[in-house]
Amino acid sequence: MTINALDLASLLCSRLCHDMLSPVGALSNGLELLADEKDPEMRRHCFELLEQSAKVSADKLRFFRLAFGAAGGFGEMVPVAEARSLIDALAGNNSRIAINWALAGDVLPKAGVKTLLNLAMIGMDSLVRGGTLDIGAELRADEHGGASEIVVRACGPKIAFDADMGRALDGTLPSRDLSSRTAPAAMIRQLAESAGGGVQYVLADDSLVLGAVLPAA
Repeated sequence: MTINALDLASLLCSRLCHDMLSPVGALSNGLELLADEKDPEMRRHCFELLEQSAKVSADKLRFFRLAFGAAGGFGEMVPVAEARSLIDALAGNNSRIAINWALAGDVLPKAGVKTLLNLAMIGMDSLVRGGTLDIGAELRADEHGGASEIVVRACGPKIAFDADMGRALDGTLPSRDLSSRTAPAAMIRQLAESAGGGVQYVLADDSLVLGAVLPAA
Protein backbone atom coordinates (compact mmCIF):
# COMPACT_ATOMS: atom_id res chain seq x y z
CA MET A 1 0.00 0.00 0.00
CA THR A 2 1.36 3.40 -1.02
CA ILE A 3 -0.53 6.63 -0.52
CA ASN A 4 0.80 10.09 -1.22
CA ALA A 5 1.09 12.61 1.59
CA LEU A 6 -1.62 14.94 0.25
CA ASP A 7 -4.23 12.16 0.00
CA LEU A 8 -3.37 10.88 3.47
CA ALA A 9 -3.56 14.39 4.94
CA SER A 10 -6.96 14.90 3.28
CA LEU A 11 -8.32 11.66 4.77
CA LEU A 12 -6.99 12.53 8.23
CA CYS A 13 -8.63 15.95 7.99
CA SER A 14 -11.89 14.24 7.05
CA ARG A 15 -11.59 11.99 10.11
CA LEU A 16 -10.97 15.00 12.36
CA CYS A 17 -13.97 16.87 10.91
CA HIS A 18 -16.19 13.81 11.29
CA ASP A 19 -15.27 13.43 14.97
CA MET A 20 -15.65 17.16 15.67
CA LEU A 21 -19.01 17.55 13.94
CA SER A 22 -21.10 16.16 16.81
CA PRO A 23 -19.71 18.22 19.74
CA VAL A 24 -19.45 21.42 17.70
CA GLY A 25 -22.98 20.89 16.38
CA ALA A 26 -24.17 20.43 19.97
CA LEU A 27 -22.57 23.77 20.87
CA SER A 28 -24.40 25.49 18.02
CA ASN A 29 -27.73 23.90 18.96
CA GLY A 30 -27.24 24.78 22.62
CA LEU A 31 -26.61 28.42 21.81
CA GLU A 32 -29.78 28.55 19.70
CA LEU A 33 -31.82 27.06 22.53
CA LEU A 34 -30.27 29.43 25.04
CA ALA A 35 -31.14 32.48 22.95
CA ASP A 36 -34.87 31.64 23.06
CA GLU A 37 -35.15 30.08 26.52
CA LYS A 38 -36.46 32.17 29.42
CA ASP A 39 -37.03 29.53 32.09
CA PRO A 40 -34.14 29.65 34.63
CA GLU A 41 -34.01 25.87 35.08
CA MET A 42 -33.91 25.22 31.35
CA ARG A 43 -31.24 27.89 30.90
CA ARG A 44 -29.15 26.16 33.57
CA HIS A 45 -29.56 22.89 31.70
CA CYS A 46 -28.51 24.58 28.45
CA PHE A 47 -25.36 25.91 30.11
CA GLU A 48 -24.52 22.41 31.36
CA LEU A 49 -24.87 21.01 27.84
CA LEU A 50 -22.73 23.82 26.43
CA GLU A 51 -20.04 23.18 29.02
CA GLN A 52 -20.02 19.46 28.27
CA SER A 53 -19.87 19.98 24.50
CA ALA A 54 -17.07 22.53 24.86
CA LYS A 55 -15.04 20.07 26.96
CA VAL A 56 -15.52 17.24 24.45
CA SER A 57 -14.50 19.56 21.60
CA ALA A 58 -11.37 20.73 23.42
CA ASP A 59 -10.40 17.16 24.39
CA LYS A 60 -10.71 15.96 20.80
CA LEU A 61 -8.75 18.89 19.38
CA ARG A 62 -5.92 18.37 21.85
CA PHE A 63 -5.84 14.67 21.00
CA PHE A 64 -5.84 15.14 17.22
CA ARG A 65 -3.22 17.90 17.43
CA LEU A 66 -0.65 15.34 18.59
CA ALA A 67 -2.12 12.18 17.02
CA PHE A 68 -2.37 13.62 13.49
CA GLY A 69 -0.50 16.93 13.51
CA ALA A 70 3.05 18.17 13.88
CA ALA A 71 2.48 19.19 17.52
CA GLY A 72 5.06 21.94 17.33
CA GLY A 73 4.86 22.63 21.05
CA PHE A 74 6.91 19.48 21.72
CA GLY A 75 10.47 18.47 20.92
CA GLU A 76 11.54 15.11 19.54
CA MET A 77 10.82 13.52 22.93
CA VAL A 78 7.31 13.82 24.38
CA PRO A 79 6.33 13.13 28.01
CA VAL A 80 4.24 9.96 28.21
CA ALA A 81 2.14 11.79 30.80
CA GLU A 82 0.92 14.03 27.97
CA ALA A 83 -0.21 11.04 25.91
CA ARG A 84 -1.88 9.53 28.96
CA SER A 85 -3.80 12.71 29.73
CA LEU A 86 -5.04 12.96 26.14
CA ILE A 87 -6.25 9.35 26.04
CA ASP A 88 -7.79 9.54 29.52
CA ALA A 89 -9.68 12.69 28.51
CA LEU A 90 -10.97 11.09 25.31
CA ALA A 91 -12.04 7.92 27.12
CA GLY A 92 -13.53 10.00 29.94
CA ASN A 93 -16.21 11.16 27.52
CA ASN A 94 -17.31 7.50 27.20
CA SER A 95 -18.32 6.06 30.56
CA ARG A 96 -18.45 2.53 29.14
CA ILE A 97 -14.67 2.30 28.62
CA ALA A 98 -12.13 1.82 31.43
CA ILE A 99 -8.41 2.43 30.88
CA ASN A 100 -5.57 0.48 32.52
CA TRP A 101 -2.01 1.76 32.15
CA ALA A 102 1.44 0.14 32.21
CA LEU A 103 3.99 2.77 31.22
CA ALA A 104 7.74 2.44 31.71
CA GLY A 105 9.80 5.63 31.58
CA ASP A 106 8.88 9.27 31.34
CA VAL A 107 9.26 10.03 27.63
CA LEU A 108 8.82 8.53 24.18
CA PRO A 109 9.94 9.80 20.77
CA LYS A 110 7.22 11.82 19.04
CA ALA A 111 6.66 9.02 16.50
CA GLY A 112 6.10 6.58 19.34
CA VAL A 113 3.60 8.88 21.02
CA LYS A 114 1.69 9.40 17.75
CA THR A 115 1.56 5.63 17.31
CA LEU A 116 0.40 5.16 20.89
CA LEU A 117 -2.41 7.69 20.47
CA ASN A 118 -3.65 6.23 17.21
CA LEU A 119 -3.55 2.62 18.41
CA ALA A 120 -5.47 3.68 21.52
CA MET A 121 -8.06 5.43 19.32
CA ILE A 122 -8.47 2.32 17.17
CA GLY A 123 -8.87 0.26 20.33
CA MET A 124 -11.48 2.64 21.73
CA ASP A 125 -13.39 2.68 18.43
CA SER A 126 -13.51 -1.13 18.49
CA LEU A 127 -15.28 -1.20 21.89
CA VAL A 128 -18.72 -0.36 20.53
CA ARG A 129 -20.42 -1.85 23.62
CA GLY A 130 -17.79 -0.71 26.08
CA GLY A 131 -15.07 -2.67 27.84
CA THR A 132 -11.50 -2.20 28.99
CA LEU A 133 -8.47 -0.78 27.24
CA ASP A 134 -5.06 -1.91 28.52
CA ILE A 135 -2.20 0.30 27.30
CA GLY A 136 1.52 -0.33 27.74
CA ALA A 137 4.56 1.47 26.37
CA GLU A 138 8.27 1.73 26.99
CA LEU A 139 11.40 3.06 25.37
CA ARG A 140 13.71 0.04 25.40
CA ALA A 141 17.44 0.71 25.25
CA ASP A 142 19.86 -1.62 23.48
CA GLU A 143 23.12 -1.59 21.56
CA HIS A 144 21.31 -0.50 18.39
CA GLY A 145 19.89 2.69 19.87
CA GLY A 146 16.70 1.31 21.37
CA ALA A 147 13.09 1.25 20.25
CA SER A 148 9.61 2.33 21.32
CA GLU A 149 7.48 -0.70 22.13
CA ILE A 150 3.72 -0.14 22.35
CA VAL A 151 0.83 -2.50 23.01
CA VAL A 152 -2.91 -1.81 23.27
CA ARG A 153 -5.44 -4.48 24.21
CA ALA A 154 -9.17 -3.86 23.87
CA CYS A 155 -11.48 -6.33 25.61
CA GLY A 156 -15.28 -6.21 25.51
CA PRO A 157 -18.49 -8.04 24.65
CA LYS A 158 -18.30 -6.91 21.01
CA ILE A 159 -15.19 -5.94 19.04
CA ALA A 160 -15.75 -3.85 15.89
CA PHE A 161 -12.69 -4.38 13.70
CA ASP A 162 -13.18 -5.21 10.05
CA ALA A 163 -10.92 -6.51 7.31
CA ASP A 164 -10.17 -3.07 5.84
CA MET A 165 -8.83 -1.82 9.18
CA GLY A 166 -6.67 -4.90 9.48
CA ARG A 167 -5.33 -4.51 5.95
CA ALA A 168 -4.59 -0.82 6.57
CA LEU A 169 -2.52 -1.86 9.60
CA ASP A 170 -0.62 -4.61 7.81
CA GLY A 171 -0.08 -2.53 4.68
CA THR A 172 -2.14 -4.61 2.21
CA LEU A 173 -5.12 -2.28 1.75
CA PRO A 174 -5.01 -0.63 -1.72
CA SER A 175 -4.75 3.15 -1.49
CA ARG A 176 -7.95 3.52 -3.53
CA ASP A 177 -9.84 1.73 -0.73
CA LEU A 178 -8.57 3.92 2.10
CA SER A 179 -11.13 6.03 3.94
CA SER A 180 -11.13 8.59 6.72
CA ARG A 181 -11.83 5.70 9.12
CA THR A 182 -8.81 3.62 8.07
CA ALA A 183 -6.40 6.52 7.35
CA PRO A 184 -5.00 6.64 10.95
CA ALA A 185 -4.10 2.95 10.70
CA ALA A 186 -2.36 3.54 7.36
CA MET A 187 -0.50 6.53 8.80
CA ILE A 188 1.00 4.63 11.73
CA ARG A 189 1.87 1.73 9.43
CA GLN A 190 3.87 4.10 7.24
CA LEU A 191 5.34 5.79 10.31
CA ALA A 192 6.56 2.46 11.70
CA GLU A 193 7.95 1.29 8.37
CA SER A 194 9.82 4.55 7.85
CA ALA A 195 11.58 3.93 11.17
CA GLY A 196 12.43 0.33 10.27
CA GLY A 197 9.75 -1.10 12.55
CA GLY A 198 6.27 -2.52 12.16
CA VAL A 199 2.70 -2.81 13.40
CA GLN A 200 0.81 -6.01 14.25
CA TYR A 201 -2.62 -7.01 15.49
CA VAL A 202 -4.37 -10.12 16.81
CA LEU A 203 -8.16 -10.30 16.72
CA ALA A 204 -10.36 -12.63 18.79
CA ASP A 205 -14.09 -12.72 19.51
CA ASP A 206 -13.82 -10.58 22.64
CA SER A 207 -10.43 -8.89 22.29
CA LEU A 208 -8.17 -6.98 19.95
CA VAL A 209 -4.45 -6.68 20.59
CA LEU A 210 -2.50 -3.99 18.71
CA GLY A 211 1.27 -3.68 18.88
CA ALA A 212 4.04 -1.62 17.36
CA VAL A 213 7.83 -1.42 17.51
CA LEU A 214 9.58 1.73 16.29
CA PRO A 215 13.39 1.69 16.40
CA ALA A 216 14.92 4.93 17.59
CA ALA A 217 16.50 7.16 14.97
